[in-house]
Amino acid sequence: MEIEALQSLFLKHKERSLFGRYIHSNHIEPLLTKLPKEFKVTVIGVSVNDHNIYSITIGTGHKKILMWSQMHGNEATTTKALFDLINTLKGNSEMSETILKHFTLTIIPILNPDGAKAYTRLNANSIDLNRDAQNLSQPESRALRACFDAFKPHYCFNLHGQRTIFSAGHDNKVATLSFLSPAQDEQRSVTQTRAVAMSVINRMTETLYKEIPGQVGIYDDSFNIDCVGDTFQALNVPTVLFEAGHYKEDYDREEVRRLVFQSYLVALSAIRLNTLSEKDVEMYLKTPQNEKLFFDIIIKNAIIGGVIRSVAIQYDEQLLSDSIVFIPKIVKIDKGLSNYGHREINANGKPLISINTGELQVGMTVNSVLLNNEVLSLKLGNN
Repeated sequence: MEIEALQSLFLKHKERSLFGRYIHSNHIEPLLTKLPKEFKVTVIGVSVNDHNIYSITIGTGHKKILMWSQMHGNEATTTKALFDLINTLKGNSEMSETILKHFTLTIIPILNPDGAKAYTRLNANSIDLNRDAQNLSQPESRALRACFDAFKPHYCFNLHGQRTIFSAGHDNKVATLSFLSPAQDEQRSVTQTRAVAMSVINRMTETLYKEIPGQVGIYDDSFNIDCVGDTFQALNVPTVLFEAGHYKEDYDREEVRRLVFQSYLVALSAIRLNTLSEKDVEMYLKTPQNEKLFFDIIIKNAIIGGVIRSVAIQYDEQLLSDSIVFIPKIVKIDKGLSNYGHREINANGKPLISINTGELQVGMTVNSVLLNNEVLSLKLGNN
């Protein structure tokens, strides 16, 4: 698919009521009530705190795809992109008609409504739903599994978000999007099911490289049957893990949202056209692995306690007054850092101290510091 056409679709169908990092059920329920009758909205379960878990089913095609987002409540980028996709399917375009003719989609926009409301990874029982695929101890896990069993999908899209720390490989390339075809066994065998998921991932990667070359990574494929993706893959349903990552100065994840939306369309097209290649496994295995090489800010070559050191700062995301704030905190002070920073500052051998206490320490919140007696703001948006 042509990049310009994908970009145009996004601009036309972006759900503008959804923005930023904090998305929960109160944001999506008004959208669900406005869907045309062709979109079947169902309550498939309730959360620990009795919030509804919704699914949306649309299309009449033979190929069935199950998509779920916000299994981890604080990972909303893929949810925003789902509603952009839904808006696209509402339109009377050739693309929407083609998708709805060939596919039946069941979309769970927020699997973990309690975690989404609290802006936490875990559910209200402090359980990681992505480690509950076998025990099914939580109502949200049981709702997903019951939906899977009843729907009997041919493909699964497991939609997540990842931290800003990840690089695509060992170079100074942030992992803006990462994918995974989960393992089916301890040996991480490349089964036919995995190979199909790898092929879908390759089509998305090829398109993404036209805009963000080198910024697509492959997530760790260590086998864990307690993970949902591994469980569904082990049941021979090709499953693709999406990890929405970081893009330059895009802490609201709006540019990444666009890239995720475009990737949905590319994946559907690849499945519909069956554009699989014998070389896809080889291509997939050559895609750079995710590495943890980034910090949000690095201040290099600063004099701290009489010694030249570097300071690594990471934003701590906190929910305050119904919005997410990014609190800069020192996570590492070292004589030499080989990591990369999304924002890098060269102190050029000048003294660096805390405004309040003088001495910089790991764990300290540092909205501003004094670099050579001049105030340096570290708040987001002060690059």
